[in-house]
Amino acid sequence: MAAIVEAEVNEQAANSSAKVKTEQVDLEQMGQAARVASRTLATLTTVRKNEALMAIADGLEENADFIIAQNALDIADGRAKGLSDALLDRLLLTESRVSGLANDTRSVCGLPDPVGEDLSSRVLPNGLRVSRRRTPIGVLGVIYEARPNVTIDIATLCLKTGNAVILRGGSETLRSNIALVDVIHAALDKVGVPKAAVQYIRNPDRALVGQLLTLDQHVDMIIPRGGASLHKRCKEQATIPVITGGVGVCHLFVDESADLDSALDIIENAKVQRPSVCNALDTILVHRQVAVGFLPRAAQRLAQSGVELRAASDALSILQKSSEHGATVVAAGEGDFEEEWMALILGVKVVDGMDEAISHIHGIGDHSDGILTQNWANATRFVSEIDSAAVFVNASTRFNDGGQFGLGAEVAVSTQKLHARGPMGLEELTTYKWVCVGDGHIRE
Repeated sequence: MAAIVEAEVNEQAANSSAKVKTEQVDLEQMGQAARVASRTLATLTTVRKNEALMAIADGLEENADFIIAQNALDIADGRAKGLSDALLDRLLLTESRVSGLANDTRSVCGLPDPVGEDLSSRVLPNGLRVSRRRTPIGVLGVIYEARPNVTIDIATLCLKTGNAVILRGGSETLRSNIALVDVIHAALDKVGVPKAAVQYIRNPDRALVGQLLTLDQHVDMIIPRGGASLHKRCKEQATIPVITGGVGVCHLFVDESADLDSALDIIENAKVQRPSVCNALDTILVHRQVAVGFLPRAAQRLAQSGVELRAASDALSILQKSSEHGATVVAAGEGDFEEEWMALILGVKVVDGMDEAISHIHGIGDHSDGILTQNWANATRFVSEIDSAAVFVNASTRFNDGGQFGLGAEVAVSTQKLHARGPMGLEELTTYKWVCVGDGHIRE
């Protein structure tokens, strides 16, 4: 494939305004092909699936220049459209990021294959043996925005679990995603796995999203990854079960016993390490007993990374009394504490204690929320009462991630309670069937 694409790279890279080539899409046909492919995938051995993954990893490395060149065209278009630096960073593929995708793909090979695993097994008094066995879900439809690495994450997890997938990425990364899917198809061809196992909607027409949401004869589950409006549309319009997630305000509560030096490190990491992702910190709640001493220190630390603070009244008063921290501090406006910033902005609020902190989070938090404390009773209560997808004690919210939790790549971070919650890795892409083995048994 590398030889084929080289000429195209040279031609298009010379012209950053090259138009995206789109195709007519027949979703009914794609759905039918995905269903047929899913039946083949469900029967593949772990060895065969890992061969496909290794071929994809090799293909990513061999075609890195092509992928990066296509991505550069997307980045140029995005910059011309005035996309923010944070969003452009989400779109960007570099040599190290492509290499990381290849390494992540190989790491999925080393993960246990859940398909065929018996969740439970027992022999009934009448001698029947019954078990629950993990099986692929079937065909997934995944709709996502920005971050072309998601294309590889989803494809690898679906292949490992024997699921076919129809992908629909954002228009701002159409070239990048098509390049990645072309690499996947070449790899699948090489090892004799149906290309229809991973299909991409190569047309940015938004009407196609609506069609995918109602393709219930062929698609078993919809997974949206994007903003609140995308999730709302999927929930309202889909005739297929929808797994929602990746949207939510992330909090850290600094209680009166917290190690404040450690708290500074954790808050900085949670906010600054990658501010444009869903598990980045949005709000800190600081106990009144430590607020006067802690908030100016936090502001000074965060100012080094250009973080703007949106402060509620008590926090604003404390921060305005100190001019040495150097941070940009403005009064929090209406709705600011319900905002998922995905930028170098942080909400700051002083609370009277655990009750107020928990009450604040209950109203708007269900994604990644944590407590910074040296009081184990406080930690235990916080973990018990905060009903979020992931709850942290003395750790950054940035750990709410499939790779960081040891799941390999992830399809999404679910914030609902059925059928999966938190990072969705391999096990979350399976269902189960009952297997009943008898010896001439009949029911009386």
